[in-house]
Amino acid sequence: MRRTVFNEDHEAFRETIRAFIEAEVVPVYDEWFAAGQAPRDFYYKLGELGIFGISVPEEYGGAGLDTHKFEAVLYEETARAGVQFGGSGVHVLLALPYIKMLATDEQKKRYLPKFVTGEEMWAIAMTEPGTGSDLAGMKTTARLSEDGTHYVLNGAKTFITGGVHADKVIVCARTAAPTAEDRRHGISLFAVDTKSEGYSVGRKLDKLGLKTSDTAELAFVDVKVPVEDLLGEENKGFYYLGHNLASERWGIAFGAYAQAKAAVRFAKQYVQERTVFGKPVAHFQNTKFELAACQAEVDAAEAVADRATEALDAGELTPAEAASAKLFCTEVAHRVIDRCLQLHGGYGYMNEYPIARLYADNRVNRIYGGTSEIMKTIIAKDMGL
Repeated sequence: MRRTVFNEDHEAFRETIRAFIEAEVVPVYDEWFAAGQAPRDFYYKLGELGIFGISVPEEYGGAGLDTHKFEAVLYEETARAGVQFGGSGVHVLLALPYIKMLATDEQKKRYLPKFVTGEEMWAIAMTEPGTGSDLAGMKTTARLSEDGTHYVLNGAKTFITGGVHADKVIVCARTAAPTAEDRRHGISLFAVDTKSEGYSVGRKLDKLGLKTSDTAELAFVDVKVPVEDLLGEENKGFYYLGHNLASERWGIAFGAYAQAKAAVRFAKQYVQERTVFGKPVAHFQNTKFELAACQAEVDAAEAVADRATEALDAGELTPAEAASAKLFCTEVAHRVIDRCLQLHGGYGYMNEYPIARLYADNRVNRIYGGTSEIMKTIIAKDMGL
């Protein structure tokens, strides 16, 4: 079936991105992988390419396009090449929606021009040691000073993607105690400058996959955050976080589908080139059946991902629909990538082959942004169960 989700502009963008990846990323990707992160100056190149400003209003230096389809193209092209753009995904997919939704005009004038160029990279800090998905249980606090000019931030965060290179971090912290009726009350969001006194980056975490994406622990000791850097209203942070979950889960779903599609491409190429018992691996019926089954699953995931993309752009993607897309696409990717690695035999276990890296990268999709079990809970509740 012919896809209808992309138009000529998206396909022209795809050609540009594919050429950029081949010239700027593929030749040095092994170095990034060994270092455990992309170099900071790479983000300036992404800024120059216009990737960070696609949905930023023109008055702040962006293109002003209210769509996620260019992000979708990025997911497909990076997966196709077996690469990642470091921690830059958080910059656009997670941080930008909060700036656009919550920042005042004055804040946007300060934040967005440098956001677009990559001069200031953003991350978001929600998860804390020991709390996991229970955001209402966070312990990080932000107390308003006596003179009312700033908040004093204290606490710690973990699993912060982009945390090593970040220049600004949206930090979730308690500004009031939870109430008996609502333990989610009292959380606020702040745009914190990483150069602030008392702000520190702890360990760069050694992950199973996503090796080029810097992930860190953060600590705050009496960090002064000007009141001008409060995002939105005080004590309503939890509800703001929930508002953007649909787009976050769409991104994970679409990225997982793109990974599954790439896995079939890698496996097809490998079995056509690899010879055993005097014949290409692709010659054997089992190989054909396995890849055919994988392709059928990818086709289904593509339809789900495309439908979710259209709904998101139309402002109609519900939390349950986003959860369903994430659950389906990530589970498909899990099955497909595992089967495609199997077709590589022992070589599939070697990191020099993209399927091995893809296998490790894919595993977190069923955990972050809400586990598969949480997705099932959301879907079941929507069904009235």
